[in-house]
Amino acid sequence: MEYIRLEHSDLDVSRICIGGDPMGGHGWGNVSEASLKEAVRFAVDKGINFFDTADVYGLGEAERILGEALGKRRSEVVISSKFGVRRNEDNTKTFYDNSPTWIKKALEGSLRRLNTDYIDVYQLHYRDGVTPIEDIVGTLDELKTKGYIRYYGLSNIYIDDIKDLLPFADKFVSFQDQYSLAYREHESDIFEISSSLCVNPLTWGSLGQGILTGKYNKDVKFDRNDRRSREVYKNFHGEKLLKNLDIVDYMRTIAPTYDKSLAAIAIRFILDYIKNSAVIVGVKSKEQVQSNCEACGWKITDEHIKALCDLSRD
Repeated sequence: MEYIRLEHSDLDVSRICIGGDPMGGHGWGNVSEASLKEAVRFAVDKGINFFDTADVYGLGEAERILGEALGKRRSEVVISSKFGVRRNEDNTKTFYDNSPTWIKKALEGSLRRLNTDYIDVYQLHYRDGVTPIEDIVGTLDELKTKGYIRYYGLSNIYIDDIKDLLPFADKFVSFQDQYSLAYREHESDIFEISSSLCVNPLTWGSLGQGILTGKYNKDVKFDRNDRRSREVYKNFHGEKLLKNLDIVDYMRTIAPTYDKSLAAIAIRFILDYIKNSAVIVGVKSKEQVQSNCEACGWKITDEHIKALCDLSRD
């Protein structure tokens, strides 16, 4: 396993981070709670010490499962969770809320579900466009002083946000955004933000919702309970699907060079291309954890990096 130290912190985290969205059991097809818990424990055994989740994943189920899976091993890992996305009272609509009142209430719920008395990295999930950043930072500093969180970070921010964030740059330890060979739309933002704020980038959607694992072809179909059946998940539809399959075909041609899984190659591309990054990957089983761990301890050649960049350019 490879590790990095998050800027402005004393946290050494694995460059493979287990993402909690599939643990919520919503929108990713059939998920077994027993398999999820087994995968979490297996990940810790493999040297993965970084787990990313959010209060909104499965409306709290993801945090509960992670907390129960870790049990007494909680002190061995770094947990990051997120706040700022809410559901209305009848659970029909999502909205953003960064108010100090909600931050405190959301944290209370996350701590309870995770069965812990602190969160290592508490992240702003999405900005609500209303709450001033100084109010958000002030609230997080208060929670940090009280020991409920150790550090805090950012998620889904863009170049336009930098002006507001720069006065607080030394307070954030990380930020995360969507990035993969199947999705490079925010690449310039990622490089600019990591440089300007001096924070480590964490990438989510790192396997393109699974298209980069090589498990799917042009005739892929998903059940209605799988969000990837919807057209908005472009990686599995139309011309975007065909382009992604070209990338997968190329990865198949170079896989024998490294004797690695396609998932490992897709993850390794990010680790090599975005320095000091960590890759967030959702898993359903310990077999997927094993495949993802193959991404560590080697490098992709410059020639193959260039070819993958050219194939995946938006």
